[in-house]
Amino acid sequence: MIREEDVVQIGQITKAHGLAGEVVFIFTDDVFDRVDCDYLICEIDGILVPFFIEEYRFRSNNSALVKFEDIDSIDDTRQIVGTDVFFPRNMVPADENGEITLNYFIGFHVVDSSQGEIGKVIDYDDQTENWLLKVEDAEGKELLLPFHNEFIVNIIHDDRILEMRLPEGLLELYK
Repeated sequence: MIREEDVVQIGQITKAHGLAGEVVFIFTDDVFDRVDCDYLICEIDGILVPFFIEEYRFRSNNSALVKFEDIDSIDDTRQIVGTDVFFPRNMVPADENGEITLNYFIGFHVVDSSQGEIGKVIDYDDQTENWLLKVEDAEGKELLLPFHNEFIVNIIHDDRILEMRLPEGLLELYK
């Protein structure tokens, strides 16, 4: 069984394309094209299910037309249209410099060395000079935390824990 912590979300199946079972896949990461993996994972009724890729072709920088094995008609596509698409976390490569990417940390639990459990990383923002982790706390509130070496105390990869020492007063801004 595929577990949530074993995958990273890379996009969504948005609609059928044509009548022969092709679908439009909007992606945030083209890792499926850079890594030799013959399947993508879709969430069907809360269960992560692998779908084997028969073929795909890019439509733009963030979309592709994908044909999966055993999805051979527009009726077959109904089971996957609208689903989130995931990729095996252990197959996500480091960036060109051998460093772990921010996408790797999605699903990690953030623990502050003085305040304890903060929440779970659900996304990130790398569009500015100062990268931010989007963390959902136990109450479902979204927090933005600075992702900088200065604040990282420890990364426990096997347990998916990111231990940080956050600036004093930062968490109080969210209360």
